[in-house]
Amino acid sequence: PAAQGCAAGVGSARTGLAGLGAAWQEATAAARAALAEPRLGPVAQWAEIGPYRLLTALPPQAPQDPAVAPLLTPAHHELARTAEVYLDHAGQAGRTATALGIHRQTLYYRLSRVEQLTGLDLDDGEDRLLLHMALKAARLA
Repeated sequence: PAAQGCAAGVGSARTGLAGLGAAWQEATAAARAALAEPRLGPVAQWAEIGPYRLLTALPPQAPQDPAVAPLLTPAHHELARTAEVYLDHAGQAGRTATALGIHRQTLYYRLSRVEQLTGLDLDDGEDRLLLHMALKAARLA
């Protein structure tokens, strides 16, 4: 895993100087992704950073989504982590509970709290997408 504050990114191969700017942007985005998601680093390839290709295109100081903002406070760190792991595991409760080392009922309680805090419905695909992307984007900040 990448040491905190230390990562490198590699852009797509280009020929000639015309592509230098795009290669630099990709490499910078890949490095930001590796800092946000240690499993991608310490040297991240642009082609392998998945959704971070879209998220790193957002301005670094882009405002948080108002629905998700309450979840991103230090007081709700564990709920945010629970939601992200749940979404990373495609909403599979058993796998999520195992990954978090918690009982399924604890998971269901936490997910209910996430819905209460955000006003999002985790049974709705667009709400899940919004939450997942907002949680990933928050890592880039």
